[in-house]
Amino acid sequence: MIELLQGGAWLVNGEEIIVDAPDAQAAIESKTGKKTTREEAAKNTIAYGILESHNTSESMEKLKIRFDKLTSHDITFVGIIQTARASGLEKFPMPYVLTNCHNSLCAVGGTINEDDHMFGLTCAKRYGGVYVPPHQAVIHQFAREMLAGGGRMILGSDSHTRYGALGTMAMGEGGPELVKQLLNQTYDINMPGVVGVYLTGAPVKGVGPQDVALAIIGAVFKNGYVKNKVMEFVGPGVASLSADFRIGIDVMTTETTCLSSIWKTDAEIEAFYEIHGRKEEYRELNPGEVAYYDGLIKVDLSRIRPMIAMPFHPSNTYTIEELNANLMDILEETEKRARVSLDGAVEFSLKNKVKNGRFLVDQGIIAGCAGGGFENICAAADILKGSNIGSDGFTLSVYPASMPVYMELIRNGCAATILETGAVMKTAFCGPCFGAGDTPANNAFSIRHSTRNFPNREGSKLQNGQISSVALMDARSIAATAANRGVLTPATDFDGEIGKYKYHFDSKIYANRVFDSHGAADPDTEIQFGPNIKDWPAMGELPENLVLQVVSEIHDPVTTTDELIPSGETSSYRSNPLGLAEFTLSRKDPEYVGRAKAIRALEEERSRGGHPCQVLPAIREVMNPIKERFPGVSHVNTGFGSTIFAVKPGDGSAREQAASCQKVLGGWANIANEYATKRYRSNLINWGMLPFLIAEGELPFRNLDYLFIPGIRKAVAEKTEVIDAYVVKDGALKGFTLKLGELTDEERQIILKGCLINYNRVG
Repeated sequence: MIELLQGGAWLVNGEEIIVDAPDAQAAIESKTGKKTTREEAAKNTIAYGILESHNTSESMEKLKIRFDKLTSHDITFVGIIQTARASGLEKFPMPYVLTNCHNSLCAVGGTINEDDHMFGLTCAKRYGGVYVPPHQAVIHQFAREMLAGGGRMILGSDSHTRYGALGTMAMGEGGPELVKQLLNQTYDINMPGVVGVYLTGAPVKGVGPQDVALAIIGAVFKNGYVKNKVMEFVGPGVASLSADFRIGIDVMTTETTCLSSIWKTDAEIEAFYEIHGRKEEYRELNPGEVAYYDGLIKVDLSRIRPMIAMPFHPSNTYTIEELNANLMDILEETEKRARVSLDGAVEFSLKNKVKNGRFLVDQGIIAGCAGGGFENICAAADILKGSNIGSDGFTLSVYPASMPVYMELIRNGCAATILETGAVMKTAFCGPCFGAGDTPANNAFSIRHSTRNFPNREGSKLQNGQISSVALMDARSIAATAANRGVLTPATDFDGEIGKYKYHFDSKIYANRVFDSHGAADPDTEIQFGPNIKDWPAMGELPENLVLQVVSEIHDPVTTTDELIPSGETSSYRSNPLGLAEFTLSRKDPEYVGRAKAIRALEEERSRGGHPCQVLPAIREVMNPIKERFPGVSHVNTGFGSTIFAVKPGDGSAREQAASCQKVLGGWANIANEYATKRYRSNLINWGMLPFLIAEGELPFRNLDYLFIPGIRKAVAEKTEVIDAYVVKDGALKGFTLKLGELTDEERQIILKGCLINYNRVG
């Protein structure tokens, strides 16, 4: 089903794989009549060509990328624009689309969400952008329909910014990276590795794109096979997939921790652009005659079977057949993993959902950028036709990804088919993915064609004793389960017909409702603010020395951004840095905020010219041994703040708030064995936080310990590789070392200045 090659591979004429071995180049020469090297053949990947055309530096090893277009949604664009405004923004220098698909429900927190929307509309007018009102489209569907283009690059402030199937290399990053683009700066990365995803065969009936995606995620997430690399989809199997099917696989590549994705394109993708009235945006993309990949994933599409990703990660994958055949064993294993993810804070059981040997689920959701596509919903309708979901506890909700998709489902009758079963059709909304829509009951189990199933989403509040859980599945198997009244059922058990429906895109819907400035800024437009929209608080420069208190210690194998700053109900406060910060780590470590504020108070007193001991007399016991060892150190040249330790933080969402909330609470650093994603590490850096690394298994400090890092400003400025640090305890200093990893010159300056705003501030 899935095979990972150990080492590199050559692809000849887009079809034949030659495993990298001592005789590989001779074999290639015999087939093509040409000599080549790995370095030259690596330039023949699709990814290399797109990156080269967008690179503004003189080196293809150190890239400085300018994107063609930007896109954000309504829990990120306020902070991005506020940051850019503080840094001198006058006009959006490129097309920038502001969609409203996360905070669409304007019934929580008073006027907060709609105030954010009006902020977005007036900013689109003032700075020359595009504004998509609530319920019209989820961010990524609008981008597919209206923004993507062959050979283009798009940067989005959402982690699932992936349009590779349409020939667009897209990346999801934290807001500060979009700020840089708005200020005509660049996205700076080393040339990423490129991993080929070689598809063969064709999916069997009942298998959908989520099944293929979950199979790949299950094979590559834990071993980091594609981490921070570009996944390039090639091979004869691509031709067997529709555009919608490819899109459905592509959007889930985010959950592999890859940097981006790109696919070879063909007449199927050309037809997609033509249907959407943008045929001129199509570009045929193929690897060169001989392309070299840093790794290769072989996927036999014909062997993929309906999949399920059990709680609490998209990589916890099984075939549904395997789960049903080994039900109690797999549920027991899932419960064991859950106890780690949930820290044993609540009782969690799935085995109690087994009735008469069958697994009963409580809810089905087909939604968002992954599930809400036209073909997914049409297939679900065909499977549901003639059945009903019953009048018991099981529910089914379907969210088309855009109004044009919804309109076509009405016109072709699929919407009526779904509604007749007792299911509910809703408008375009991302809420079911991040915990703001269709929250299950306590202890309920939801199956969803969406992108994530992390812990602490979907209404779970462990401190309140509340827990629900989500498994990821394809729309087809969700429909088969719904037709079976909630009994877990793979769509391959469905023996009816799944039709092929022609899609007609109605552009009038957007023409009538979406505001498009066509790049014309109107500086006379007054920005509309709401009482919850706050400016970023002032942030100081990195001091000469640092005293940090460890205020949270997390030993989970991976810590998600949802655990660092919970999603769901907190989303309404993402325009208010200090208000949102109150939720930081609230579900993972409820003591964090109070501890961070306590140490922040010392820095606030110091910045006013006072002595930190006036706030916390006990800090003398920390400073005295430091001064004995380092006589030149005092509160005048030493800053005070907090840090957290986590084994591998930052998996999941691109939300910059996972870092900025720590910063506004006085955080100066994270300490980790590794960072789960580039985007989280970038968020730390852009908010002036030190992304420290410590060797795995080495932890000389514990929670609430004080750490002293002498000469940290000099170390950052002078690119010191190994940084001396000390645990201050019982009147003594115990030394250990930290590293910062690779930093660009610009990133070092951002850290020295204290944050990206300070780095760019005018005047």
